[in-house]
Amino acid sequence: MKKHNIYTICSVWMLILLVLAGCNDDFLNVKPTDKITGDALFASQEGIDAYLANLYRQIPIEDFNATPEALNFNPADANNAGRYPIVMTDNGIGSEYDGICPTGAWDYNYWENGYRFNKEINLFKDVIDDLTSVDEKVKRNLLGQVYFMRAYNYYALAKRYGGVPIIPQSQDINDIEGLYVPRSMEEDTWDYVMVTCDSAAMFLDQEPDPNRRKATKWVALALKSRAALHAASVAKFWDKNEFTGKAVDDGLVGMPKSAADKYYAHCIQACEEIIRSGYFSLYKANPANPDEATENYRAMFEDPNIALEEVIFLKGFNEIGVGYGSNQDNWGNPNQTRGAWPHPGRFNPTLELIDAYERYDNPGKSAPIVTTKDGVTENYSGYNAQREYLAFDDPRDIFKGKDARMFATVIVPFSYWKDTQIIIQGGYIRPDGKAVILADEKIEVDGKTYYTFGASDPALYSGFSSFGGNMTRTGFGFKKFLSTSYTPRLGWNFSTTDWIDFRYPEVLLDYAEAVLESGQGDPVLAAEGLNSIRKRAAHKTDIPLTIENVLRERRIELVYENKRYWDLIRRREFHELFTQRQRKALIPVLDLRSMKYIFVRSNVPRTGLVTFVPSWYYKPIPGVGTSGLVQNPHY
Repeated sequence: MKKHNIYTICSVWMLILLVLAGCNDDFLNVKPTDKITGDALFASQEGIDAYLANLYRQIPIEDFNATPEALNFNPADANNAGRYPIVMTDNGIGSEYDGICPTGAWDYNYWENGYRFNKEINLFKDVIDDLTSVDEKVKRNLLGQVYFMRAYNYYALAKRYGGVPIIPQSQDINDIEGLYVPRSMEEDTWDYVMVTCDSAAMFLDQEPDPNRRKATKWVALALKSRAALHAASVAKFWDKNEFTGKAVDDGLVGMPKSAADKYYAHCIQACEEIIRSGYFSLYKANPANPDEATENYRAMFEDPNIALEEVIFLKGFNEIGVGYGSNQDNWGNPNQTRGAWPHPGRFNPTLELIDAYERYDNPGKSAPIVTTKDGVTENYSGYNAQREYLAFDDPRDIFKGKDARMFATVIVPFSYWKDTQIIIQGGYIRPDGKAVILADEKIEVDGKTYYTFGASDPALYSGFSSFGGNMTRTGFGFKKFLSTSYTPRLGWNFSTTDWIDFRYPEVLLDYAEAVLESGQGDPVLAAEGLNSIRKRAAHKTDIPLTIENVLRERRIELVYENKRYWDLIRRREFHELFTQRQRKALIPVLDLRSMKYIFVRSNVPRTGLVTFVPSWYYKPIPGVGTSGLVQNPHY
């Protein structure tokens, strides 16, 4: 006979308080309990919420606290110098950190965390099977929660490790031989994720959760869409990099190209159900102009609760402190709005990202920033006195006509944030024509003193100086997700901005990519979805459904939502983009001869060459000497 004890992370007194306070249906913000029998705990909605809160916190959501050290990285000392996925692709770089994968692989430790979570999910399933205190509708939904969490967990494992041991039930610790479960083939692992998503969708509530914090059928389908697209891409683009070794020979990593269409079909089916359900739409889909589109897009990420028609699943951050808040406002604010926080400005958008945004007068094409009269944009060798530079009275004018989402995502030089003009300048041209760039100097001209970084004191500017590692070195500051009301504080985990895990545009873009890559699905519906996202950004002209257009739109629309890293992984493009590469910067320079601003396209200062090692497409499996599991290739 089984005995089931529920182990969670707070005291039993918290359960009593929750029962007295009532239920708010917000799993991710409820504080759980200590130890109590299954029937007693699940006898009330408050008890169910309290237990689920602990499990929901362990779902491998890659939110503000996803770092190289761990998922849910918000301990008492969350100091990792601002190393987050947003600075590990061609979309960003850290003010001090150059790498794209620390010591070789991002998030090494999910193996242990994933199987610890799997054990808790299986225990949860055991408890549900024996419950007598809830009706069948509640029990059915609880089973759906099990399948959803299990699918999410194996998705997180599969995209890092390939084929993994599948353990769908609690193990008997007395069965020593049974504890050693071999790895499944990668294709079998992805198939398991698909069928588990289907089970979750079948058992979970059919209506969207009003607060978007609870898994429902639609959340499970959104997960299936994301996971299926990843699996399909791995199969289709497997041969972009050749792996060798036993794991390959045994099918533990890699899949036949023929498997791609199966997973694209899964993606298409999930997306079509969501699209045709009528439950979801774009937030403020028809802005009057680009300025309105900018504010709509920015505000949605500052407070996702205003855009619940677009949000499919949300992770709430209503509390502060260890295990609850995040640090994205502290790390992300530019130096001039640092408050009491000593280490701001760590997230630096790259020039490559800025170049990818379109102009409204040339839709459907990336629009690199033109800085010289010859129009050449592929020269990163720094200032050249022999070139004729475009000059601007207002340095913001060089960005005129760019996609509205850019201004909601990044702080461009000399624009305003929190009523402060953000000074980002990298040098000046002296009256004698000599350029002084990236050197901390000053000069007096006509009785006025000018500084290379735009102001006399580091507290008054936000760019290029190496002071404290707190200045952007790309020419751009970070804006997306930042709170307009939060003043950075000295200490950790004070930000409470909610994280959107799944939102409707991702589904539309998943669908468009799957349709194009497979030839399945409805290309008219896919094109409508693609262009609806663009029209929400104030574009008026439809663009054709091409893979180039979809991938560019995906990069722009989902930027800094921790998708780019995995898009480069699944499509096997990381090693193509990062072979002895330096990311790029745009340096504003004041020409003291004309008192106008010019711009210099440059490699990011104080950086070296970066290479993505192809073995990083899979992470190393820890403890193979003890477990006997086959290690991934080239480790």
